[in-house]
Amino acid sequence: MSNDAVYAAGLLNRALDPATQPPEIRAFLQAEIDLLNNIIVPGVALLDVGCGTGRHLATLGNRLRIGVGVDYEHTYIVEAHRRARAQHVYFVTGDATAIPVDARFDFTTCLTNTWGTMGNKTGVLNEMRRLARTPHTRLLSVYAETSVPARREWYRRLGHTVVEESADRLMSAGGFRSEHFSEARLRALVGECIIRPLTDIAYVVTF
Repeated sequence: MSNDAVYAAGLLNRALDPATQPPEIRAFLQAEIDLLNNIIVPGVALLDVGCGTGRHLATLGNRLRIGVGVDYEHTYIVEAHRRARAQHVYFVTGDATAIPVDARFDFTTCLTNTWGTMGNKTGVLNEMRRLARTPHTRLLSVYAETSVPARREWYRRLGHTVVEESADRLMSAGGFRSEHFSEARLRALVGECIIRPLTDIAYVVTF
């Protein structure tokens, strides 16, 4: 199975159940929310790439001037629409390398290592730059190399036992592929950027 097929089978919904999450993963997910709450001030326009069921935009609520979430998995977008309660928050089914939006945003984000499951990483970065023109208003959160033990356990609980590990990725028996990054690899892929730890198992990258 490809990552697309695994996500279509509902992996995200199971992964967001706290009962499935090892403590390190739970801490990382909370650190993302804390980061957004610190960075996103009232009146901001935000695009969330790979938004899933829209939990980040939902957390920010009505402080946004406009929030747009994009994900290729239409069932997640349907669920995001169902859950959305904030005004000025919208969800679109689309390809992260060809986002069907022609607007300018104060921030673009791609969080929870979503970028680390995508094939055309450069294409995603280009779209994030197109839609948020100011440097260092584009944010990625990605797994560090130290995340491997926690992810192995998390994926096992989700029914995706890891069967292959390399220097930069894990592959599960169910076909799920998830990458992790060193600072050097991030700089090679992203270019000029600022990299900071986000808990002990992840980085936040601004570019």
